[in-house]
Amino acid sequence: MNTDNSVNDNHDNKAKEMGRKLLESTSLVPTFLRSALSSQASGWVDFAVGFVIFNWVFNHHLSWLSTAIGVVAGGIVNCILCYKFTFRADDVPWKAVVVKYALVWLGNLILNSGGTELVYLLLGKLKFLEEMGFKPAGYYTAARLFMSLMVSWFWNFVLQRNWVYRPSKFDPAAVRFMTRLLTFFGVRQHPDGSDQN
Repeated sequence: MNTDNSVNDNHDNKAKEMGRKLLESTSLVPTFLRSALSSQASGWVDFAVGFVIFNWVFNHHLSWLSTAIGVVAGGIVNCILCYKFTFRADDVPWKAVVVKYALVWLGNLILNSGGTELVYLLLGKLKFLEEMGFKPAGYYTAARLFMSLMVSWFWNFVLQRNWVYRPSKFDPAAVRFMTRLLTFFGVRQHPDGSDQN
C-alpha cells in the first residue's frame, strides 16, 4: 500500500511540476498557450458585455455601440491578463504597456478589417467555389476566420511577446504620453508616478 501512495505522490509531484512550468515558463509554447487562454477569456468578456449592453441597457438598439463597448471591455481584460498572467511584465511600466497595447490593437483592427475585405474579394473571384455551393456569407466567414487567426498569431502574439510586454526604448515616451493624457483628464499623479483618483 505504501508503494501505491508513493507512486501517486510521484505522479502528483510530476503533474504539479508540469503545471508550474506551464504557468511560469517564458519559452514559446507555454507563453503561446497562456496567450490563447487570455485571448479566450477576453473574448468571452467582449461577447458577454456586448450582449448585456445590447439586451438590457440599449433595449435591442445600437448594436454597433454595444459591440464597441464589448470590444473595449475585452481589450482591457486582455491587456491586464497579458500583463499579469501571460507575459508577467512587472518590469515594464503599465503606462508604457497601455500605449504599446493600443498601437498593436489599432494595427490589429486595420489588418483584420482590410485583410478580411481583401481575402473576401479574392475568394469571390474563385468561380469554382461558387460552383461548389459557396455563398458570400461563406466567403466572409472563411475570410474573417483566416485573417483573425493570421493576425492573432503573426501580429498580436509576436508584437505582444517581443515589444508590448518587454522593456523598450519607446517606453519613456509612452509613459510621458500617458502621464499627460491622464493629467488632461484630471487624474492626479503621485510623486512616485502612480495614479490616484
